[in-house]
Amino acid sequence: MLREGFRGCDGAYVNIDGFNTGEKTEMYWAIRSYEIAIEEGIKFYVYGNLDYALKKSGYDSKFRTGHYDGKGRIAEWVLFQNQKNKDRMGAAVFTSGPYIEMVISPLTPMTPNIEDGVLTWRVPLGKGAVPHVSLEDCGFYVRWLFDNQERANGMDLEVAIEHMTYADMAAAFEKVTGHPAQYIDTDLDAYWGGPLSGAADLPAGYNADPNDKSTMSFRDNFTGFWNVWKYGIITRDYALLDEIHPNRIRSAEQWFRREDQLGKDLGKGSLWERVQPENWRSDSPILKGSADARTGKL
Repeated sequence: MLREGFRGCDGAYVNIDGFNTGEKTEMYWAIRSYEIAIEEGIKFYVYGNLDYALKKSGYDSKFRTGHYDGKGRIAEWVLFQNQKNKDRMGAAVFTSGPYIEMVISPLTPMTPNIEDGVLTWRVPLGKGAVPHVSLEDCGFYVRWLFDNQERANGMDLEVAIEHMTYADMAAAFEKVTGHPAQYIDTDLDAYWGGPLSGAADLPAGYNADPNDKSTMSFRDNFTGFWNVWKYGIITRDYALLDEIHPNRIRSAEQWFRREDQLGKDLGKGSLWERVQPENWRSDSPILKGSADARTGKL
């Protein structure tokens, strides 16, 4: 199927669902996808990536995040292969991050609650900041890579809206909607005792072998995830992003304002209405695993 999908195409964008495959299987199929693409005559290959958090932290397991590291290792491998293969098949890496859509959606690691009429995010972020990305802008950036292959060949394009503290994000939500919002820093024990408690000890990748000692649990995976943002491990070149996409979304407030209007235009209601748990709909989950209820074959 993979060969048939590549055959006759000039370009390929490959993004593997690590929450389906698990870290080890994702790495294998990411490597094979590159090898088969070059064999089948793809001219330009873009690999959908996340930051190699473990390496960027100086190999400190406190920051190990399987669904990030599994991609990040292969991104470096792809760019290394490209040094020899770039004239036969160009390649670039597209490194994104947590979708800002996740902060207003159910069944995510940062799903908010309504507490006494206040939209509330309880996450273990401390005074850290998350470089959230906008899905709409991600589409622009990937198209830019394909449209600018000479410059993009060998590039790791790392994107984000901005590094958002959740206190600033809550203030932006309140400013846009006129309804109160807050961020409450939460220790890890309290976080894992909350809505995610039922998933904490499950494999992060639902098709991964829970008896394999390399398989990370949800708890271990997302503990590393939050530590990455809490301690400022990841950076972005925002000047480069401004050059590539002058009309990009640059702040939480800008995104909330756009999303509030978009929801009204689409008949979904205002942003405040959409974050009420009773208004969440079948199409409200933004994450594939949540929408699919963690089902699906490899």
